[in-house]
Amino acid sequence: MSRTTRATQALDRAGVAYEVHTYAYDPSAGRVGLHAAESLGVSPGIVLKTLMILLDGKPVCAVIPSDREVSMKRLAAALKGKSAEMMKPADAERLTGYRIGGISPFGQKRSVPTVMERDALTLERVFLNGGQRGVQVAGAPEAFLAALRAVAASIA
Repeated sequence: MSRTTRATQALDRAGVAYEVHTYAYDPSAGRVGLHAAESLGVSPGIVLKTLMILLDGKPVCAVIPSDREVSMKRLAAALKGKSAEMMKPADAERLTGYRIGGISPFGQKRSVPTVMERDALTLERVFLNGGQRGVQVAGAPEAFLAALRAVAASIA
């Protein structure tokens, strides 16, 4: 497993401090973020999952704690849209250049508007997908928010 991915390269370019953590990815795990948290021995609330969503038919990225669900209504309101729905997995893979279970908000093939759950900013450190199945990057949520040029909002 490579510790250098498009996601880590994007973080390096942005000058963001982070640590790479790896774990044995289980393709049969129902919820990737919860499996990652368990494998890494950390709380599921600090492992953030990356969701690709269509907002009024256009792609956006949502970053929320792995033990919570996104509110499509709140997400739409945060980005001044009307309706939101999950993107089909094949479309998410094509858009981001990452495989499901390895989608990172960093280093996607195409930059899209991103919203991070506001509660994550109260944490000292969070984990996000590092751009490959079984790879997580840990760092300060404020630094990740800035690198993503994301909006912070209550969406979960």
